Amino acid sequence: MFASGTIITLLQRAIMQGIPILYGSTGEILTEKSGHLNLGIPGIMYVGAISGVIGSFLYENSLPSRDAINPFLAIVIPFLCAIIGSLLMGLIYCFLTVTLRANQNVTGLALTTFGVGFGNFFGASLVKLTGSEVPSVTLTNTSQFFRASLPFADKLGWFGKLFLSYGFMTYLAIIIAFIVAYFLKKTRRGLYLRSVGENPATADAAGINVNRYKYTATCVGSVIAGLGGLFYVMDYATGVWSNEGFGDRGWLAIALVIFAIWKPNFAVPGSFIFGGLYIVYLFLNGLPMRTAELFKMLPYIVTIIVLIFTSVRKKRENQPPASLGVSYFREDR
Repeated sequence: MFASGTIITLLQRAIMQGIPILYGSTGEILTEKSGHLNLGIPGIMYVGAISGVIGSFLYENSLPSRDAINPFLAIVIPFLCAIIGSLLMGLIYCFLTVTLRANQNVTGLALTTFGVGFGNFFGASLVKLTGSEVPSVTLTNTSQFFRASLPFADKLGWFGKLFLSYGFMTYLAIIIAFIVAYFLKKTRRGLYLRSVGENPATADAAGINVNRYKYTATCVGSVIAGLGGLFYVMDYATGVWSNEGFGDRGWLAIALVIFAIWKPNFAVPGSFIFGGLYIVYLFLNGLPMRTAELFKMLPYIVTIIVLIFTSVRKKRENQPPASLGVSYFREDR
């Protein structure tokens, strides 16, 4: 069995592994509540990550010395760049699917392909600018401010290590998830958004601007997902960007939407479970490589089990929005 210290380490790493997934899942839940199935989330997270890296790279290289770095600007510049990059991706998706009436699934997959290509192109370009022999970009000066934790965390034993030893973006992800959950469940505009996802024709007849809600939910959801990419590079990867290093976390975020039954507050513990399942093989000594790879399938297997269970029970509140993936055109009413 695991020793107590090993369990704390596993839980810590599970939380860190789960936070980028939580960002992506929260953004996708908000998007899907408007009736849009955005399979471009992996690409949007990728663009959010590389946009933050570009902003951080330009800022660090504009400084006369390492000591001249401003902590506020070191956080705000990559943060704003990630928001702008992911927002543009969300706008592209909305323009194609809402305005031009393109197929949602095809558009989402195209955005994922584009986002990964966009990130790899600019990532490789930055590597060439640095002249590094290693195919990666290192931004440790900026990253240190994203990873900074409370100074007294280490003095509080296991409690401090487990709950207080993370950067601000870890707590921001959890706060955003609960804010989105409150918005969807307790506010009038959240009710309007859910009605758009359930029956846009009825919502339109009630005077709700369907297109505006679809645009807003998808763009805000894209921004939230993009912050997951920024967290991965600046916090989890300690400021190191490498092409294809993001892995399948974007797809795990989409799987988490189903696991959390379209509830952002459920996605918080769900993301930690996914993070733990994704890395638990590292704590099982002596596993052959092929068995370790099978362990990485656990989050998807659990998602399939949850999907089957919720489908069998057919409880309406645990089902996706009724009009998910179905485009709405007022002329067709």
